[in-house]
Amino acid sequence: MRTALTIAGSDSGGGAGIQADLKSFASVGVHGTSVITCVTAQNTRSVDSIFAIPPSEIRKQLRAVLDDFDVRAAKTGMLFSAEIVRTVARELRPTSFPVVVDPVMIATVGARLERDDFQVALVDRLLDRATLVTPNRYEAERISGLSIRDVGSMEAAARAIRRLGPGAVLVKGGHLKGPLVDVFYDGHQMVRLRGRRYRKELHGAGCTLAASTAAYLALGHSLLDSVRRARRKVALGFRASYRAGRGVEIINSQIKSGR
Repeated sequence: MRTALTIAGSDSGGGAGIQADLKSFASVGVHGTSVITCVTAQNTRSVDSIFAIPPSEIRKQLRAVLDDFDVRAAKTGMLFSAEIVRTVARELRPTSFPVVVDPVMIATVGARLERDDFQVALVDRLLDRATLVTPNRYEAERISGLSIRDVGSMEAAARAIRRLGPGAVLVKGGHLKGPLVDVFYDGHQMVRLRGRRYRKELHGAGCTLAASTAAYLALGHSLLDSVRRARRKVALGFRASYRAGRGVEIINSQIKSGR
C-alpha cells in the first residue's frame, strides 16, 4: 500500500484539517500518516482557540514518519506561523516526493488561521518546495498581490504565484460568482477546469481537494490527472455532504471515486 503524509492542524469537529485529510487518503486507497501542527477547539460554527504545537515536537513527528515510511506524496494544510513553516520546510528539503501546499489562512466559518508572519515565510521558505499550491480566491489575492474578479484575473494570479517558485498553481474559483472554474498553471499550460457549482458552503472542501490530490500523486498519477480526479471526488463530496453540527455542512471526504 502506498503512503501519503498530511502536515496540518487538528479539527476537533472532525470536518477539516488532519481528520478530513486522513479520511480522504483512506477513501482513495492509500495509507495516511500525519504530523499535527496545531490543535484547534472548533466546530461547524466557530474556531474558539488555536494551540500551536512546539516546533521541536513537529520536527520529531516529521522525522518519525520519514525515518520509517516510504512516503510517496505529502500535503500541508494549516501551518499557522513562520516558525512552523520554517521547521516543515527544513525537514522536507532533503525529500523528493511531491508536496501539495494548501495555504490555509481563513476557516470556512471566518476565523483567521495564521499569524502575521505566516505569509512571508510561506513565500520565502516553502513555495519553492511545492509541486502544487492550491489557493482559493482570497489566498491567491494575498499571495499574488492581485485583485481577482474573474477567470482572467485568476490566470494572472496563477502566473504571479508560479513565479514565486512552486511547480504548479491551482487557483480555486469557488468564491467567485458565475460558472465554477478553477485555473491550473504549471508554467507550460494554462487549463481552465470547469465544474458544477453547488450552492452551499462546506467545511473541509479545500482540505479534501489538496489531500485527495496528494493521494492520487502517491498512487503514481500525473499532476494534472491527480487534480482532475481530486476535483471529481470533491464534487461527489459536495453532493453527499451532511450536517453533523448546528453550523455549516461538512463535505463527505470519505466518498470513493476510484483509484
